[in-house]
Amino acid sequence: MLSRTIGAAVKGIDAIKVDIEVSVDWGSGFVLVGLPDTAVKESGERVRCAIGQAGFEFPNKLTVINLSPADIKKEGSAYDLPLAIGILAADEKVSTDRLHRYMMMGELSLDGSLRPIKGALPMAILARELQLDGFILPRHNALEAAVVNRLKIYGVDNLQQVTDFLNGVAELEPTEVDTRAVFAQAQGVFDYDFADVKGQENVKRALEVACAGGHNILLVGSPGSGKSMMAKRLPSIMPPLTLQEALETTKIHSVAGKLSSGTTLMTVRPFRSPHHTISPVALVGGGTFPTPGEISLAHNGVLFLDELPEFNRSVLEVMRQPLEDRVISISRAKYSTEYPASFMLVASMNPCPCGYYGHPKKQCVCTDYQRMNYMGKISGPLLDRIDLQVEVQPVDFDQMSSKAPGEPSAAIRQRVIAARAIQAERFRNEKGIYCNAQMTPSLLHKYAEPDAAGLQKLKDAMERMNMSARAYDRILKVARTIADLEGSPTVRHPHIMEAIGYRNLDRSGYLSL
Repeated sequence: MLSRTIGAAVKGIDAIKVDIEVSVDWGSGFVLVGLPDTAVKESGERVRCAIGQAGFEFPNKLTVINLSPADIKKEGSAYDLPLAIGILAADEKVSTDRLHRYMMMGELSLDGSLRPIKGALPMAILARELQLDGFILPRHNALEAAVVNRLKIYGVDNLQQVTDFLNGVAELEPTEVDTRAVFAQAQGVFDYDFADVKGQENVKRALEVACAGGHNILLVGSPGSGKSMMAKRLPSIMPPLTLQEALETTKIHSVAGKLSSGTTLMTVRPFRSPHHTISPVALVGGGTFPTPGEISLAHNGVLFLDELPEFNRSVLEVMRQPLEDRVISISRAKYSTEYPASFMLVASMNPCPCGYYGHPKKQCVCTDYQRMNYMGKISGPLLDRIDLQVEVQPVDFDQMSSKAPGEPSAAIRQRVIAARAIQAERFRNEKGIYCNAQMTPSLLHKYAEPDAAGLQKLKDAMERMNMSARAYDRILKVARTIADLEGSPTVRHPHIMEAIGYRNLDRSGYLSL
C-alpha cells in the first residue's frame, strides 16, 4: 500500500513543503531516497524501535520511502515522526483519513518519545499557508509554533499519542497562545538599566543618538571605563519590537535552534556578543549544514564586538557588505541562501595595547608605532561604516560613589521612540527604509540638507580632518537624528557640530595627542 505524509524542510529562514511517500509491498529491505543526509538515513533504526515501543510491528516487507521534491537536500532528524506514521499507514496500521490534513515533524527516541526540533516556527507558518488543519510536533516546540494564528498546534510527547489521534482512539488538545497579549505583556522587561550607570553623560547621549537613528557606534576607552556595561544596556533604550519584527527575529532563532524551552515569541531585541576568536563562517552564517550566523541572530537588535582589534582581520572585513546591504548572501558549491542582517553594530576597544593612552591618571607605556599598529588592525573602510566614534573616559570617585541614580532607561527610551516615530512618518513611502541610518544619498539630499552655517562647518571639518565621502554621509545621517531628537524639522548648525564631535577617530593626529 502507498501512503503520504506532509513534512517540511528549512531553507534559509523559510520552510518548504516535503511530501514523505511510503510504499510497503512484497519483498524485503528498507530503501530511503530523495537526497537525505546522514541523520535522515539513520532514521530507519530509530523509527523501527519507536514503532515497536508504540505497540506495533515494523513491516517485514519491502519498504520504500521517497522524500519529495527529490532535488532538495533533507537534513536533520526531524523527519522521524512523518516517516514512522507513513510506514504505519502504508502497512494499514494507522488510518489515512487525516494524513493529508496535518503536517507533522519530530525526532523519535528509541522509546518512542519525541525530542525537540529546529525551525518549528517557519514550518508552522508554511502549514498555515498550505491551509492545513494543524501541525503535530514535539510538545517542547508547541508554544513556539502556537504564535501562528489560524492553525491548530498539537504538542505531543510520544508516537503512541499520534497514532491514537489518527486512528480516532483519542483526541489531542491544541496549544493556544494569545500572541498579542504575550507580546504586550513582555514589553519593557529588561535585566539592565541605565539608572545603574554613574556619570558618562556624553557617552549615554551618544548611545541615545545611536539608538534613535539605528546608527553603528564605536566606544574607545581604557579598561574599566564602562564600555561593556553601557553596551549591555542598549536594548533597554531601543524602540520596542513591532509584532512583525518579533516574528521575523523569532524565525531566525528558531531555525538556528537558539530558542529556549517554553519560548513563544521574542519580545526583546536580541543582543549578541561573540568572542573575538569567532570564525568568519560563525559570524556570517553558512557551513556544511547552513545555519544563520551571529550577524543574523542579531537581526533587529545589537551585535556587540568587545575588544574590536582582537578580532581576526578577515572576520571584520566580511561585515562590510552586510553593514551596507543589511542582508547576507551565502553562496557555496552545493547551495545558495540568504539571511537577513539588519543589526546595529556596537563595538568597543582600548585606545592602545596597554589600554591607558589618554587616561587622566595612568601613563601609557606604548610607543607611537605600537599605538598606530594597534589601531591599524581596523581598516579604514570598516571605520567609515561606523557612524559614531566616542571616547570613554573613566568615572572619577565622586561620581562612582554617588548614591543618586542616573537617568533611567525608560526616560531615554521615550525620547528614542519619539524620534523613531518621526522617522517612520518621514519614510512611510520609502520601501525598506525605517530609520535614518538606512537613508540613501538621494534621501540625504531630500531630508538632511543642513542650513548655510551647518554646511560651512561641515566643509571646514571635511577639509581639516580629511574625511571620506562615506564619512560625509554618516555625519549628515547622525545630524538628522540629533535634529529628530530635538524635534527640529531642519538640520541646523548645532546638529552638525554635535555629529562631527562623534567622529573622534577621524581627527588628524588622534594617536599623537
